[in-house]
Amino acid sequence: MEDAARTNVPRGEFDFECVPETDQSFETALAKARDGERLTVADGIELMTTGTDSEDIDLARKERVLEAADRRRAEEVGEGVTFVANLNNNVTTACNTGCLFCNFKNTAQNFEEDADEEHAGFTKTPEESREIVESAREMGIYEVTSVSGLHPGLVLDDEHKELLETSDRGDLNYKPPEKYETNPGTYVEQMEAMNGGGVHLHSMTPEEAYHARRGTDWSYEEVYGRLKDAGLDSVPGTAAEILSDEVRSVICPGKIGSDEWVEAMEAAAAVGLDLTSTIMYGHVENEAHRVKHLERIRDLQDRTGAITEFVPLSFVHRNTPLYDRGMIESGATVHEDELMIAVSRLFLDNVENIQSSWVKYGDEQGLKMLSCGANDFMGTILSEEITKRAGGEFGEFRSFAEYVEMITAVGRVPVERSTDYRQKREIDPENPPFGPELGPSADGTPLVPETDSDESDAPTETLADD
Repeated sequence: MEDAARTNVPRGEFDFECVPETDQSFETALAKARDGERLTVADGIELMTTGTDSEDIDLARKERVLEAADRRRAEEVGEGVTFVANLNNNVTTACNTGCLFCNFKNTAQNFEEDADEEHAGFTKTPEESREIVESAREMGIYEVTSVSGLHPGLVLDDEHKELLETSDRGDLNYKPPEKYETNPGTYVEQMEAMNGGGVHLHSMTPEEAYHARRGTDWSYEEVYGRLKDAGLDSVPGTAAEILSDEVRSVICPGKIGSDEWVEAMEAAAAVGLDLTSTIMYGHVENEAHRVKHLERIRDLQDRTGAITEFVPLSFVHRNTPLYDRGMIESGATVHEDELMIAVSRLFLDNVENIQSSWVKYGDEQGLKMLSCGANDFMGTILSEEITKRAGGEFGEFRSFAEYVEMITAVGRVPVERSTDYRQKREIDPENPPFGPELGPSADGTPLVPETDSDESDAPTETLADD
């Protein structure tokens, strides 16, 4: 990777109140981590920076942090490396939020029937989503993940639509879905379409839940309760980015604030939905922001116990407004990536599973993260668009055979899992062919027929867009 030689990257000229300075020492913080003590924010900052007594990352100290995290991983979850058979089916790229880190969106007005400007975006009807998921279910997937743009015509249900159409407010980012070339239906209709046949539906981020209650006095509990009744099984903890409002005011001023993100996640847990959690790092934030984000995740887990995994997402900077406008020069370095995984393992003492994203890191570095504290290696992702549109280079699809080969090559045990990690199946590398068995229609058949070519080139657009 191009940033591997650098140990630290300046994060821009932003006058943040939160800075990575502590009165703690690196050695004390590392000793606490090794002893399994709950870390403070100051401890986390010392580990994330390898000591605030020096400007750059100390590589010898970094290795000691990675060793402590890998030891903790082995103690807590053993040698298995988990992954899930999943499909990404995002409903629409239409969005007006204007996040500066995103190149997934397309301006929503270009989707209107009378629009003249061409665009490469998409919107799917509920019936199209149903067909996509049903096809993938027959192939053996366990999970469908759906995270979409905030289409102005997307509403929670018919009652929500009626309320918005009779409102005299002009700040609700709503236009009747009939004005668009493709009617996305309602969130409830999309949930019902994607939940068919027992596939686990992982969807509706806090930002989407906010969109699904705009213009009403409904609580997040009410919204997530209706979505659960429509088939929603768990909630992705994306849209978190960095849970610091001073950072969010720079990278996503149109999004909900940190407190509201937490409020929505607590509501989802309160109605019985599992949660995942994320951080998107390596843009304008600093190490103190990252650790305080971890603290908010840990506190949320203390209150709910509903978080099944934590997913560090290294910012892919190419093709994003932050980069195009000169606000950043690059994403995180490899050293920062490794420390992010390691400190997540050590700080989040109540979240069992830490994920390594091969979409963000690539295969080689993604596997390296499995010795830095991570124990999960994502999923098959039969389609992926968000990272690709931002300039990601590491593909859209992963076969079970590839998983088995890579995981065994680093001396670990491949394990197929359910979304919530409650079901796990160790895979015998000496017993091919390799395919999913946990999904509602899975029978061990490979997801895609084996070929002599690289399976990452397998056609995915017919299955889904991310």
